[in-house]
Amino acid sequence: MQRCLTLTLARHSRLLLKDKFASAYCQRSAAMSSLLINQPKYSWLKELGLSEDNPGVYNGSWGGSGEVVTSHCPANNEPIARVTQATLAEYEETVQKTREAWKVWADIPAPKRGEIVRQIGDALRKKIKALGSLVSLEMGKIYVEGVGEVQEYVDVCDYAVGLSRMIGGPILPSERPGHALLEQWNPVGLVGIITAFNFPVAVYGWNNAIALTCGNVCLWKGAPTTPLTSVAVTRIVAEVLEQNNLPGAICSMTCGGADIGTAMAKDERVDLLSFTGSTHVGKLVAMMVQERFGRKLLELGGNNAIIVFEDADLNLVVPSAVFASVGTAGQRCTTTRRLMLHESVHDMVVERIAKAYKQIRIGDPWDPSTLYGPLHTKQAVAQYLAAVEQAKQQGGTVVCGGKVMDRPGNYVEPTIITGLAHDAPIVHTETFVPILYVLKFKTEEEAFAWNNEVKQGLSSSIFTKDMGRVFRWLGPKGSDCGIVNVNIPTSGAEIGGAFGGEKHTGGGRESGSDSWKQYMRRSTCTINYSKDLPLAQGIKFE
Repeated sequence: MQRCLTLTLARHSRLLLKDKFASAYCQRSAAMSSLLINQPKYSWLKELGLSEDNPGVYNGSWGGSGEVVTSHCPANNEPIARVTQATLAEYEETVQKTREAWKVWADIPAPKRGEIVRQIGDALRKKIKALGSLVSLEMGKIYVEGVGEVQEYVDVCDYAVGLSRMIGGPILPSERPGHALLEQWNPVGLVGIITAFNFPVAVYGWNNAIALTCGNVCLWKGAPTTPLTSVAVTRIVAEVLEQNNLPGAICSMTCGGADIGTAMAKDERVDLLSFTGSTHVGKLVAMMVQERFGRKLLELGGNNAIIVFEDADLNLVVPSAVFASVGTAGQRCTTTRRLMLHESVHDMVVERIAKAYKQIRIGDPWDPSTLYGPLHTKQAVAQYLAAVEQAKQQGGTVVCGGKVMDRPGNYVEPTIITGLAHDAPIVHTETFVPILYVLKFKTEEEAFAWNNEVKQGLSSSIFTKDMGRVFRWLGPKGSDCGIVNVNIPTSGAEIGGAFGGEKHTGGGRESGSDSWKQYMRRSTCTINYSKDLPLAQGIKFE
């Protein structure tokens, strides 16, 4: 009897275990089938080397054994695919391999490094539509902006190729006979790059292409909410390096959260840390880097203004203000958040912009006809609602928008708010959402002062035909921003100029002009090729 009971219980246990495994298998299968990457509509994701589960570490080989994160599409909040992030041990291994790779990369002449960067640009060109579609799917920006972002990386590669034959310092006249005085520029070494969700390709491209040309190696940590884009870009770059028999760790990647970012900020082996993100987090990063006397390049927030004077061409003003305030659903660091209108044109401009807002085509970001997509996360939707409520409490009037849209995903209505004081707390708060605060001013002095009174100093623009005013705006008593425009929007900067801002924007400069100097260290070198030893300033020490 006892033996029969034992056999019965054993058989029952095996059946329960079998059912448990079967249930787990079914749940796993259901989860896999629900991923967008497994749907025929999104099969193009696999052309980028992506799969259901993706390794989030690259240092010459692919790996990752940390937390598994699922990337979601902001347009419908459906899961796209999964990425396994880096552990701190894998970060340590990656830093070591990246520094070893620098020994190879630094010995390659700059023009030959430029040739590798050219090949990276060409490889990106071949995948520009698929990669742009991924940006649209994972970040939420409209398709044309996603493709444009990849194009920006390509353009910076082209720029860096030319730079590879131009970087260098001057030969200066020495006051001492038989002496040469010159500047020597050398790479800093390992450049850590931490990027934000809103430009998951372009910001890495700005840093990566210029840093590589200057002789540095790169370690990238993308935003935790856009890991698939980081993986896809790294696969493209890694393939170019492998084809040229170069160490893949020249361009390493560690997907992760705050733990990896903190490790990079505190790591003395990271010779330069480029951080793009919020002012709050940027301040914490800056303090950690400064604690070790490290180099930092900060691209932080912006509370950007367009100022419209009475003589402005309103046919330029309206489309500029609409694009700059609504583009990327208000999630650019250069988004226009304050629109200052001269009292003589205030009502007319508000009416025309409100009319344009109501005609904006809202839809799936990957639809080529869409002009306005979702916010990136549900948290951003909550921030939007809180900002609208605060604006009302502080005396603002909602002219249009102000609500969450009744549709799947993180969609909110583009919003215009009037009636607030120029120094209202909400006006001075950078909220990364599509809310435009419209202010009424009387004089040029007043408008310039309002532009400069916020803590950030990224982008700014005036609309006027008065050339005297234009040069006052560009001068020492004009805009205090890093980007100072006339008769164009605050957003949409070209790669040929240095990109960055002042004050709480961080002071860093990326992309064009002489931004390459941020990625190099300068030595002043004096060479005595004579048989005498004269001292500078005529000093005699005999």
